[in-house]
Amino acid sequence: MAKSSPGNSPKSTEAPTQAMAGAEILLKTLEDEGVEVIFGYPGGAVLPIYDALFKNNKIRHILVRHEQAAVHAAEGYARSTGKVGVVLVTSGPGATNAVTGLTDALMDSVPVVCLTGQVPTHLIGNDAFQEADTTGITRACTKHNYLVKDGTKLQHTVIEAFHVASTGRPGPVLIDLPKDILMGEYGYHDTSVDDAVVSKARGRYAVTTRPDNDVIKQAVAMLKRARRPIIYGGGGIVNSGPKASKLLHELVHMTGWPTTLTLMGLGALPASDPHFLGMLGMHGTYEANLAMHDCDIMLNVGARFDDRVTGRISGFAPNSEKIHIDIDSSSINKNVAVDLAVIGDATVVLEMLIAEMKAQSFKPHADSLASWWKQIKGWQARKCLGFDQSGDIIKPQHAIKRLCEMTREHDVYVTTEVGQHQMWAAQYFDFEAPNRWMTSGGLGTMGYGLPSAMGVQVAHPDALVIDIAGEASFMMNMQELSTLAQYNLPVKMFIINNEWMGMVRQWQELIHGGRYSESYSESLPDFVKLADTFGMTGLVAQSANELDDVITQMLAVDGPVIADIRVTKDENCFPMIPSGAAHNEMLLGPADQAEKPISEEGMVLV
Repeated sequence: MAKSSPGNSPKSTEAPTQAMAGAEILLKTLEDEGVEVIFGYPGGAVLPIYDALFKNNKIRHILVRHEQAAVHAAEGYARSTGKVGVVLVTSGPGATNAVTGLTDALMDSVPVVCLTGQVPTHLIGNDAFQEADTTGITRACTKHNYLVKDGTKLQHTVIEAFHVASTGRPGPVLIDLPKDILMGEYGYHDTSVDDAVVSKARGRYAVTTRPDNDVIKQAVAMLKRARRPIIYGGGGIVNSGPKASKLLHELVHMTGWPTTLTLMGLGALPASDPHFLGMLGMHGTYEANLAMHDCDIMLNVGARFDDRVTGRISGFAPNSEKIHIDIDSSSINKNVAVDLAVIGDATVVLEMLIAEMKAQSFKPHADSLASWWKQIKGWQARKCLGFDQSGDIIKPQHAIKRLCEMTREHDVYVTTEVGQHQMWAAQYFDFEAPNRWMTSGGLGTMGYGLPSAMGVQVAHPDALVIDIAGEASFMMNMQELSTLAQYNLPVKMFIINNEWMGMVRQWQELIHGGRYSESYSESLPDFVKLADTFGMTGLVAQSANELDDVITQMLAVDGPVIADIRVTKDENCFPMIPSGAAHNEMLLGPADQAEKPISEEGMVLV
């Protein structure tokens, strides 16, 4: 797409326009935005778009089996590429089925544009067939939404929607499209000769990406005082692009400071980096959480102080000064009061910070840093992620650790469902690069992993894509096996099967006196036979000595595979900070669990 040069005026808006149907304008504008694939499901209100797609040779359509899955697939596509994911669903139930995915994308800052059909404008408000107040329903679960009532504004709206979705803190944007708007004829502006249309459409939404130099100088002055520092990185680093991760690596090695990452930030610093303490938070490592608790200077880059990270706010890093770098000003002081806010894009801010540190010949305090690392090494010696795989029954930790070890030669993209297996994947699968880890963090959406993996595989057809799943979560969107089969998408589904809703069972054990109410799966499919019904490969590992062979077979198959990994049924996920507890009140394992019982309010009873 042609763009205005800096300092030059946009080209005239008087360029000739081409008359075409609204549906055709929509697709042409999607092409202009670089869209290559749409995840969707047809219905009456969007048939004009599907008719236009039938004649379009530039945009690929992936037919999902449920609209929630369409959004999750678009999320996987977006998070693994950095591009905007696109969803197309019909009116009424098509739009309402997409709400869970849209909320998931909003919570995890994923750029998605969702196109929804709507009844003709003259029927809006009449309770017409498959009518819903889509913009009203989705106002709270999108970054922005639109109802297009004037076809002459359709192209402008689509351009602006992509700009809003991908600029600043990314998020989902919805465009509601009445059927008569799609069928009417309007003028299309060729943006390759008339980029004023683009400039005007993007002009309404501007984001601060570069902070004042004085703020950067204040940040460096604070960092110079650090004796027990910690760098705390989040998903904002990944969202900013690959350069941000490289800059984080440079900063970490310039300072020699210990660094931890949130669930959404995994991969922003290689897991093999000696400065990496592991993930922090509710199921983070002992060393990461205690370093966070005892630090005196905290540099937060692109994380939002989520409650699963902070634990009890009053006990969170009580003796530290906090610097918060974030592109979203509304995240500042929202959960945790900070000493210095730096509003801007992570890449830009890290560049400025590193440049200022070099200009000031920044050097960490060697003696205090050595003492701090000695303390951290002592915490690491506890080996909080240790487990015993001496028996024949497969430990879930061992299954994921071996999966990681046996795929090191591949460029692996991992998605997960939600629950214990998700936390074990975060703990035991090592991510060496950003954009390789797709999981539902903020909303915790069961059923996310399979359709997300589908979107990742569409984006990276030759890559190894693995959905690490739990059997309960997997069943929430397993209809997408049909989509995998139709497009022969070679996703590997690695099901950690303990026959329980594992995280629910764990909380029932620890907090509710072992009253296991409705958390056991009384009926499960034979996953090998299920795979066979869709013409794909099914495998099962029932003992530890079968695990490596099953992983080897799974990796050798060209098409999709379901691997049913039968694991210990009552294994709990540790370390764990109970809800309402502080970082220094974490439980390391069953022994701690016995010594530090938890109240029904989630408090540790010491």
